[in-house]
Amino acid sequence: MKYSKILGFGLLGMLGMAAVSCSDFLEKQPLSEIAPEQYYSSEAQLNAILMDRYAQILPGHGSWYGNFGYDGDTDNQVRPGSCNVRYTVDMWRSNNEDGSWWFGDIYYLNFALSQAMPRYGEDLDGSQNTISGSLPRIQHHLGELFYLRAYVYYSKLRAFGDFPIVLEPLPNDNEVLIEATIRRPRNEVARQILDDLDKAIYLMSFTNLPTTRINRDVALQFKSRVALYEGTWLKYFKGTAFVPGGEGWPGAKFYPSYQYPSGSIENESNFFLDECMKAAKEVGDKYVDQLTFNTGYLQQSADQAPNPYYDMFGAEDMSVYPEILMWREYARNILHHDVALNACKSNGSLGLTRQYVQNFLMEDGTPVYTHGTYADGDGYYKGDKDLRGIRDNRDGRLQIFLKAPGDKNQLYNMDDSYGWYLPEENIPLITSGVYGEGYPTGYALHKGGNFSRTQCGNQTCYTGCMIMRAAESLLNYMEACFERTGTIDATADRYWTAIRTRAHVDPNYNKTIGLTDMSKEAENDWGAYSAGQLIDPTLYNIRRERRCELLSEGFRYNDLRRWRAMDQLITNPAHPEGMHLWNTPMQNWYSDLLYNADNASNVSSPEKSEYIRPYERYEGQYGYHGLTWKMGHYLEPISIKQILLSSSDGVTASESKIYQNPYWSSTGAEPASK
Repeated sequence: MKYSKILGFGLLGMLGMAAVSCSDFLEKQPLSEIAPEQYYSSEAQLNAILMDRYAQILPGHGSWYGNFGYDGDTDNQVRPGSCNVRYTVDMWRSNNEDGSWWFGDIYYLNFALSQAMPRYGEDLDGSQNTISGSLPRIQHHLGELFYLRAYVYYSKLRAFGDFPIVLEPLPNDNEVLIEATIRRPRNEVARQILDDLDKAIYLMSFTNLPTTRINRDVALQFKSRVALYEGTWLKYFKGTAFVPGGEGWPGAKFYPSYQYPSGSIENESNFFLDECMKAAKEVGDKYVDQLTFNTGYLQQSADQAPNPYYDMFGAEDMSVYPEILMWREYARNILHHDVALNACKSNGSLGLTRQYVQNFLMEDGTPVYTHGTYADGDGYYKGDKDLRGIRDNRDGRLQIFLKAPGDKNQLYNMDDSYGWYLPEENIPLITSGVYGEGYPTGYALHKGGNFSRTQCGNQTCYTGCMIMRAAESLLNYMEACFERTGTIDATADRYWTAIRTRAHVDPNYNKTIGLTDMSKEAENDWGAYSAGQLIDPTLYNIRRERRCELLSEGFRYNDLRRWRAMDQLITNPAHPEGMHLWNTPMQNWYSDLLYNADNASNVSSPEKSEYIRPYERYEGQYGYHGLTWKMGHYLEPISIKQILLSSSDGVTASESKIYQNPYWSSTGAEPASK
């Protein structure tokens, strides 16, 4: 085995993967016993490398919650038990756990590219290619490698902001390798991600693989996602320790007079917003007229016509939906998950918040609060004292995806022995402490369900996992356009109209904007704020559209961070709530309600609120006094061990090449200071 060409990756991988000494990781072998000079010489070998990385890097239905639980721990969805420690004053602490500071995937991808690209030719046109096989497919596979590296680096950008940029093998010299751990300013990390994606977009222009593979449209949409993230982050954190050159920015240790490539932070933000608009428009224009059709109703009998929009999220074969740009395939008796099963019960004990349900508009485009009280309504809005009426005359996405007693969860293959659990929705089990069965808020989702009983068995579901769909590009463009120009241009207008029309909401968004009361919206939506201030009603309604369309698809926490939408929680803790239990007919559904009974309590007290407060059943729960925030929590702390590994003497944090994130300790297990 030849190690000379990979020694440079060893220490870098060690620093990121928490090895105590460099010798352990230096002994890590490449992906095959074939020497590197031979392994990256054919199309088939590149494909084998990719199939291994796909499974390791890209999302799937691997968790208990599955794809429709990734908005947990936000104002959209809550998990059972206690709130996430990030919403506490002192329970999230810096420590020696590496967490997201891990270089394993970067190691593999850098190694693969360092071996493959010299064989292909650095000019990207293929004129020097010596890799055997179909040239268009070779180009596509190389593009996939660049995409995956961008994908991994984006996860580092979200977690840490500033981050080391290492793209090639390094010499086996500790001083050189430690020097390479110096974090680069976050905007430069984002620029490098866009550069990798530009390479991917170009290289994947020569062929088109199935939508279970990364393709050019996926890379374009991902580029718009990254650019929107960084453009809005720079805008809303301007002047703070979270951006290069801001007051207290720890990167000043290495960049004392930092100059943005575009000249200023305003120009840098605009650069990213422009890049977002260009990439999102290319995808948006292609798919705006191919959005999956929505009948406007939840199918409730085998004889009723299916709703393609509902079915799309729980389909076995997602390739039939043009809107789905990429998905992961599962197969019966081979690879399974529990997502469709969880859609037949409590979504894996995740609950939608009342605040989220309140946020959806009426069908006529008016906010709910223009129709009487949230509790009682005015007849057009039916109030929230019965789960079966709260959806009436509302945004079609709420009508389709919010559960209510009596809803059918299964319609086909009813004699299949695989299937079980709630063919028909019952009253929500709000008092159940059984993990995966209890309804912590009383509100649960149909999203991700499949009406075939075959898909509703324990660990036997094999519906596809949607990874990316084109509606995101429409939303990305709309937001970037308004953030950049302060207006809704013709393209954004077309996109917004298409999304609202598909949702069966009056497409006249200006009507909604005119009726928007930001003080009312702030009661239900953290995204009504940026930097502790209420935002413009037009921008808010763009954010609302994003919140409703991307329901439980995992965007919410990252959106809240880039908008800087949690400052207000520092002084005004939030109280996530669920269904209207007390003093309503729904109270009579239950005979076992128990409160003010310490740890035995199974619901919150009516003295706190008539609505369920899932984190306020007993004093010991994190979040019992509300969800709060610290500025430091916008980024993750870096492992103290990693900081010390990169110091000159191994023990002095101030001598380290890795600086800690704002307000986190570099020396002890402590909460953020601010």
